[in-house]
Amino acid sequence: MTTASRLQGRPLKSPLAAPAAYAQTGTAAAAFPARADRMDLSPRARQIADLAEHLRSINSRWNRPFEETTISMYTFPAKALDEWMTCEGIEGDFTVVDTPMLNRYFRDYFRKHGQGGTNAQQRNLLPLFKYLQEEDGHPHPYTSKLNRYTEPKGKPKTLSGDFVSDLLEVTGGGKARDFKNARDRAMISILRREGIRRYELLSMVMHGLPGDVIRQPLFRLVPIKGAREAGEGRLVMLSPASARALATYLRIRRHHKLAGTEWVWLGTRGRGRFSNTGIRKMLIRRAAEADYEGVRPHQFRHTFSDGWLKAGGSEGDLMRLNGWKSRTMVDRYADDVADQRALEAKRRLGDQL
Repeated sequence: MTTASRLQGRPLKSPLAAPAAYAQTGTAAAAFPARADRMDLSPRARQIADLAEHLRSINSRWNRPFEETTISMYTFPAKALDEWMTCEGIEGDFTVVDTPMLNRYFRDYFRKHGQGGTNAQQRNLLPLFKYLQEEDGHPHPYTSKLNRYTEPKGKPKTLSGDFVSDLLEVTGGGKARDFKNARDRAMISILRREGIRRYELLSMVMHGLPGDVIRQPLFRLVPIKGAREAGEGRLVMLSPASARALATYLRIRRHHKLAGTEWVWLGTRGRGRFSNTGIRKMLIRRAAEADYEGVRPHQFRHTFSDGWLKAGGSEGDLMRLNGWKSRTMVDRYADDVADQRALEAKRRLGDQL
């Protein structure tokens, strides 16, 4: 039965433990043409391509080359601004953008994507205008008169237990035998139970895994932030369920056309490395098969972190497991859990007060 036939006339459920507060935003950016072909691009598209090339030529604040995923994260907002300017009939390149125009843009963006999405958009547009300021002397529009959209307070949205169980059920129900089901089930299990970022998941390499993931369920991630030497990625301990799911996938992966490649996660029909777009589409497709809509890979990381603290895990251990260098994120979860613990203590005391 196809997904379309399953969904016809059937209402879809939300996978979240609570309704989402704002709409999700995209993260993918299109590839840019070679410089020889850029004369055919619009002025703004040419500046976006130049920004990507510039980022590839410099190092990050950790003195490391920028990852392609990071470059995409900075060029995608520039493309969104370009589309908005086109719809508004604004001609010229990005040097025509001033503070009042940015305020109009972010106000319109806020109406569709909420405060969290707009906060991320403001942060990720900064490299574009820093580049224009350095290269062309364009006055930076991020002035004191720019209306700022701060990061939302409170605990990030988590996924419901029923959703995760249903998602694992549609990937073979613990008896995955084909490549696609085994791969999807292993990826979902690791995202949920180990709390790693999707980029970290996609960067897993075969030589980084132990020979027997059941007996030795410990491996080191290829770091995507900060230092990237081989020995500097944080350690991940697979849960028994994740280890079993990964072992099943690796066994079936041996018969893949590109089994000799270094990347752990491969596409179907002989395709190579599984992409960031691929994992998003996979989750959306699997959610639809389970009669849900509206899921993002990072929500699994939120769910892991929230579950860890609710189960009594320490905040310090969570910081190390998630690779956080500051308490900013852990405090967002800890405050919520502390409130729940206080209310539970009040309930136990009851009429003794």
